[in-house]
Amino acid sequence: MNRRAARVLIFNEHDCVLLFREFDSTTPEHLPWWCTPGGGLEPGETLHEAAIREVKEETGITLTSVSGPIYDEETDLTYEGVELHQYQQFVVAHVHEVAVSAEGWTDLEKRIMLESRWWKLSDLENTTETIYPENLAQLVRAELER
Repeated sequence: MNRRAARVLIFNEHDCVLLFREFDSTTPEHLPWWCTPGGGLEPGETLHEAAIREVKEETGITLTSVSGPIYDEETDLTYEGVELHQYQQFVVAHVHEVAVSAEGWTDLEKRIMLESRWWKLSDLENTTETIYPENLAQLVRAELER
């Protein structure tokens, strides 16, 4: 299955980026990973519209705008038993730190999302945990240097 997706680097006022720790419930033997909020575009939806909608659903944060894309990536993955070829674009948003809410989560998100955390660049650069995209620390550094 082919899919377009919007991924969002959300920065707080302390230059930390929000990530979710997830796992695939169909393969619980695989270690969890960290990734940015985001998801698939709905029919007729623009990249920016999808990013704003996905952030609201996954975090409870209402964005008025996003910028970018700053990075494009194609990836093949199997997720919850479904093989996907995903073309994803990464956009950026800045917020004042707020508590993340799971109120808008779908049943799937409730099953796979373990926690959220605001990450400092130094933590991203020094972690041994799996983070997607693999070059996220470089993307964060480049955005902070703008």
